[in-house]
Amino acid sequence: AEELANVYHSPEVFRLNYAEMEAKFKVYVYPDGDASTFYQTPRKLTGKYASEGYFFQNIRESRFRTDDPYQADLFFIPVSCHKMRGKGTSYENITIIVHNYVEMLMSKYPFWNRTLGADHFFVTCHDVGVRATEGVPLLVKNSIRAVCSPSYNVGFIPHKDVALPQILQPFALPAGGNDTENRTILGFWAGHRNSRIRVELADSWENDTELQISNNRISRATGHLVYQKKFYRTKYCICPGGSQVNSARIADSIHYGCIPVILSDYYYLPFNDIFDWQKFSIILKEREVKQLKQLLKGISGEKFVSLHQSVQKHFQWNSPPIRYDAFHMVMYDLWLRRHAIKY
Repeated sequence: AEELANVYHSPEVFRLNYAEMEAKFKVYVYPDGDASTFYQTPRKLTGKYASEGYFFQNIRESRFRTDDPYQADLFFIPVSCHKMRGKGTSYENITIIVHNYVEMLMSKYPFWNRTLGADHFFVTCHDVGVRATEGVPLLVKNSIRAVCSPSYNVGFIPHKDVALPQILQPFALPAGGNDTENRTILGFWAGHRNSRIRVELADSWENDTELQISNNRISRATGHLVYQKKFYRTKYCICPGGSQVNSARIADSIHYGCIPVILSDYYYLPFNDIFDWQKFSIILKEREVKQLKQLLKGISGEKFVSLHQSVQKHFQWNSPPIRYDAFHMVMYDLWLRRHAIKY
């Protein structure tokens, strides 16, 4: 019954498709690449780019991986832009490395040329990953891009590409529950003013007595895990886009039981074709920032309680992966796109 909650656009379709995916989906991971530098092994499984690292590890541990490319539904290009960036590789050199690697796949294997790469995908949570593919036009035009910064206005194609959730792991504190009566703060955000919407948010509300808006990060000197503990006591956690449309605050909010308020235009939300985000979040236009307090106070207590839905397991990475977790939801999104490229 839990799996058929109303957060899904179509619970029964999701249940049936998910079962079929588990039984049939096969992905071939190209074995080539220098495992000690850029390929196969991720940089790390912590921090704001952990989603990239976890996917690399999870795909190796999962039932979906096949050693027979002729049985594969999709082909995974195992290039970790996060790892390359961590080693100090420049943007320009990353682009060259990705280009040369894909060129090698084209010449060494017959699979890319069957569809011009349309049944291939790569995964990157680091924003440099989008730039790194610009030197390979077919990778941008044809292949499936699973990215943490899925912005409509920079080339993300929803029916082809996949929105990878940005999840800051490990979570510092246990998951929050439906303790709605203990949430006395109306809204909370603390962070850097590294985007126009964050500047407007801070300028509009940093002196408000009901919204706790801070235009800088909470100093560790204030106390241990003060930032995370705020999520436990807040009704609505504001999630404005930063340098990109995405924010790890969304997954933080969900984990700690705070209703995420999406304040980022052109953002194709993770698993948007699976979930009805209106059932567990508030989605606002950036132009509504000056009405933020009025809009939040206008939400009824009944509506607030109803927004506490059990989606936490879908925004959690595990090793090895667990059914319905973030890895399986990304795989499900990929599974949905496999037919778009078959002739």
